Formats: sequence, C-alpha cells, structure tokens
Amino acid sequence: MRGSLYFTWGYNRESYSRSTIHFRNTTTDNYDFTFIKASAHDRADMKDFYRLDNLTVPQYDMNLGYFFNDKHDLGIELSWDHLKYIVTDNQVIHVQGQIRGHQIDKDTLVTPDFVHLQHTNGNNYLMLNLVKRHKLWQSKHLQLSAIGKVGGGALISYTISTILGNQQEGPFHFHGVVAAMSGGLKLDLFRYFFLQTDVQGAWADYTNTRLGADQQGLATHHFYSLQYKYAFGFNFPLGKR
Repeated sequence: MRGSLYFTWGYNRESYSRSTIHFRNTTTDNYDFTFIKASAHDRADMKDFYRLDNLTVPQYDMNLGYFFNDKHDLGIELSWDHLKYIVTDNQVIHVQGQIRGHQIDKDTLVTPDFVHLQHTNGNNYLMLNLVKRHKLWQSKHLQLSAIGKVGGGALISYTISTILGNQQEGPFHFHGVVAAMSGGLKLDLFRYFFLQTDVQGAWADYTNTRLGADQQGLATHHFYSLQYKYAFGFNFPLGKR
C-alpha cells in the first residue's frame, strides 16, 4: 500500500506558564512598561459544542496528515490548534516602566480598565509536524499505536485588548512563531476510523501583537503551553493492501 491520508477533529484544554509582557506605544500614545510574570488561563466554551454552528467556538484542533507506510512508520502533518489565552484580570502584577510620563516600579492590581489582553479567537498554532508511529497491539479490527510529533510554524492569532482605556479587536494576522512536541495514543477502528489523545507542550513567541484602534501599540511576550487533546479521525488508505 502506498500510504494513507488522515483527518482529525477534536477539542482541547490547556494551561500556561507565567509570562513577562512588554507594552509599548511612543507614536500615538506615551507608554513603555512591562508586566513581570503575569498569569493566564484558557476558556473551554464547550456549551452546545455538538451544534454545527458551534463546532469552532470551543478550543478545537484540526489535522490533515499522511503516513508514508515505510519501515520507519513516519508521516507528515499540517495542524491547526485553536487555543485561547487570557491574561487573568484583577491579579497583582509587578509593573515596571513609564506610563504617560509617570514612572512605575511596583506591585499593581491590574484591572481591565488598565490593561486587558486575550488571544481568544484565538491563540492559534499553525504548524507542520513530523509524525512517528509505533504500533503497540493489533487484532483483526483494532490497532493501538503510540504517536509522537515534533513541529513548528506560525501564530495566526486574533487579539482582543484594552490598554489605558483604548480598546481593540483583531484582526487576524501573523503574531509570531510556535514550536511544539507531543505524545499520545491512537486507536484505529475497522481501518477507516480512529480515536486519538495527545499531550502537547509548546513554546509560543508573540512578537507582533498590535494594540489600539490605530494599531500603533505593540505587545510582545512568550510563554509555554501544556495542551491536552482528544480527537476523532478518519483514515483514507491509498492503493491496495
């Protein structure tokens, strides 16, 4: 057999490391300050996810891949991971820098009126992955495999923000780069269907998050995410057995 295509659809939950976030606008405003070790969280939004018009509202994952059917059991995959990243409101963060001519270097209660930042439509990882499969067990109609992946790509994200009262939503654009690796299990059912679960660790580097209605503000930060995925998939064998 020449190999097989596959497609998966699933959902995820994730947790995030703390992040140091730099905010700057010296063109149409006057601020240049940094949040030290800000906390963030996800948002599952799983209510009514089974409705066709709600499929992409939760944190979802979509993958299109190809196994070569070679002796190394390798494949390649294009993945789109739709995560959500929200800097937690009303937390105390150490803030350093200057805001409209006033110096600041202290622990500060960060309310949404001061700064609110969320990548919720979303914190999107568009990646090309190398996939390794190791078959663990097989029967007539079932096959259990261990799956490992490593890859990287672009952050194509949509950010909602408020900075010093100046609100902005979107648009989708290139925000930076991401690299990830994962491991999981795949259960093939009757050759054409499968269930899969993965745990993925990723490093995301936001270098181009624009702020304000005039898009002249800039936020930069990087963080680590730990993502748990569960998915349903379809196999499309190519050629004869």
